[in-house]
Amino acid sequence: MDPETAGGAAERHLIRYSGKAAFTSEVIARAAGTSVFTESGRELLDFTSGQMSAILGHSHPAIVATVRDQVAHLDHLHSGMLSRPVIDLSRRLAESLPDPLEKALLLTTGAEANEAAVRMAKLVTGRHEVVSFARSWHGMTQAAANATYSAGRKGYGPAAPGNFALPVPDRFHPEIVDADGSLDWRRQLDMGFDLIDAQSVGSLAACLVEPILSSGGVIELPPGYLAALARKCRERDMLLILDEAQTGLCRTGDWYAFEAEGVVPDILTLSKTLGAGLPLAAVLTSAEIEQRAHDLGFLFFTTHVSDPLPAAVGNTVLDVLVRDHLDKRARDLGAALRDGLDELATRHEVIGDVRGRGLLLGVELVGDQVLGEGGADRLGAAVTRRCFDLGLHMNIVQLPGMGGTFRIAPPLTASDDEIARGVAILDQALTDAVRGL
Repeated sequence: MDPETAGGAAERHLIRYSGKAAFTSEVIARAAGTSVFTESGRELLDFTSGQMSAILGHSHPAIVATVRDQVAHLDHLHSGMLSRPVIDLSRRLAESLPDPLEKALLLTTGAEANEAAVRMAKLVTGRHEVVSFARSWHGMTQAAANATYSAGRKGYGPAAPGNFALPVPDRFHPEIVDADGSLDWRRQLDMGFDLIDAQSVGSLAACLVEPILSSGGVIELPPGYLAALARKCRERDMLLILDEAQTGLCRTGDWYAFEAEGVVPDILTLSKTLGAGLPLAAVLTSAEIEQRAHDLGFLFFTTHVSDPLPAAVGNTVLDVLVRDHLDKRARDLGAALRDGLDELATRHEVIGDVRGRGLLLGVELVGDQVLGEGGADRLGAAVTRRCFDLGLHMNIVQLPGMGGTFRIAPPLTASDDEIARGVAILDQALTDAVRGL
């Protein structure tokens, strides 16, 4: 099927699921390492790791070998049956985490993991109210979608009662400032919980947040914020749930992003990076919380809970992360990428901010200031298209009141040359797009 025919078939037969965003203009035929290849033979550097997931790159030999072996040996079981890959992965995840996170539930997607985590928190606390950031993204299933504020809330009827939005501590767009004009996140956090307390009916169960908001514009929480948030939760007997779908397993340079703050959540959710591109997610919590949930009859049966095939892949992901010291690689490669992006910011006035940690970085455009109202949206779309034309796949987040922010998350296995090539393409795309507008 030629590309034009394939595009026509997609238009006729695919339900469009990305809001107003369009599918890419070319059909992808294969992928390897840091690149994807179109049916027309073009190579695109993948600076999104698929859907921010393929931390080992595409078609990693160890993952390919595991899938081939495991699918021929044991791929799927009744949800009440256990296999060796599931038992091993649960143990190894627990061993990679600080106490008391030692109990694991293996699922498929981040939304499903967050659904299970919120369900567990509501059961063990006997309450129903959930707090999350005002630019959060936790998934599109019921509880996860109700805790998601960055998109997808309008037009679907009433949300579940008891969901509250907490202001985002965005240092580039500070809502509350101190005498120096910098973000006063402590006062912002206090005011946020004052409002939550005023609205609560006394049934606060959990706070669900990302250590770095990705779809919210790659917002890294200020130093000390996570510890202060944990104290707010303890004061109200709420459980702290951290969603490390995109930050977990070495992407930020630490095995888990929360380690940088010395804060251990009550419940941790993993997905995306755990399967390195395959559908695998996990919920981890303490033995105490798990026991309370079990005593109360915790129920989260799904068709693919504890499936052996994705669990085997998860074990291989851990093998490669440890063997190749990819936490250090993410720090080193992230520093090189950050240096390149910071240098671009000195030459392109439309770059307002570069931020993030390790290999999860954001570049915020300030097109409105340079090109007038609506300039950031036009510029972001133009730069994205031009990057694609030049051989680089980029993802941009565009939220009301913000410039467009590129989420840059190459695989941890990318080469130094690939990082440099991606920065060079972005440089050219920015130049061409601004000139074209």
